[in-house]
Amino acid sequence: MTTLLYQTDSYLKEFSAIITAVDAETRAVVLDQSAFYPGGGGQPCDFGTLEVAGVMYPVEKVKKQGDDVLHFLGGTEPLPAVNSASHGTLDWARRYQLMRTHTALHILCGTVFRDHGAKVTGGDMDPLKGRMDFEFENMRAELVNAIETATNLEVQQGRDIRVKILPRDEAFQIPDLIRTKINLLPEGIMQVRTVEIVGLDLQADGGTHVKNTSEVGRIKVVDYKSKGAINKRIYIEIE
Repeated sequence: MTTLLYQTDSYLKEFSAIITAVDAETRAVVLDQSAFYPGGGGQPCDFGTLEVAGVMYPVEKVKKQGDDVLHFLGGTEPLPAVNSASHGTLDWARRYQLMRTHTALHILCGTVFRDHGAKVTGGDMDPLKGRMDFEFENMRAELVNAIETATNLEVQQGRDIRVKILPRDEAFQIPDLIRTKINLLPEGIMQVRTVEIVGLDLQADGGTHVKNTSEVGRIKVVDYKSKGAINKRIYIEIE
């Protein structure tokens, strides 16, 4: 079981860990703890390096498998042994861009839900750009411009972002905790991580975020499309 360090500290750039398993066929190692985000919820996995006994391995992919996090190592060096001590370092520039982007999408989601009552039907992101789908029957330029203005006002408010891990029963007493059209939380998940933009938004979420909306930067809506009768897509970029 890998302890997920990023869940309580998204700003952790480096960490030490013990290798608990090695898969030679896929060049993947499991660590007892990790700050690498393994991907999920539309947020891509982290990249970086893992140093073991003086050998620097590039971490080219990270993936969650059950309770473990697999770190796929590039290069041609022989794989490290189980129980080896290691030191992980994130590609921080990329991670921080993803944190800003993920928070920007939550600001967009919270603003649209507050002002229009529209739920999310999908989303995806890359560093400094992303898209989110909403339950809207109609989408027009005036509405999109109003949404862009409202989201940037929330950025300028400098709202704090708070992360908590709650028992499932307690978490689901929070109104509108699940903003997606479909509840994506499996029944077996007994603890729920929540991300709150104070005064704007509170959702169940497993990804990484900045500490304050002021870190996001300007949110620019660069396009919008109809993806169905009641499914409209908004594309954003972060400046």
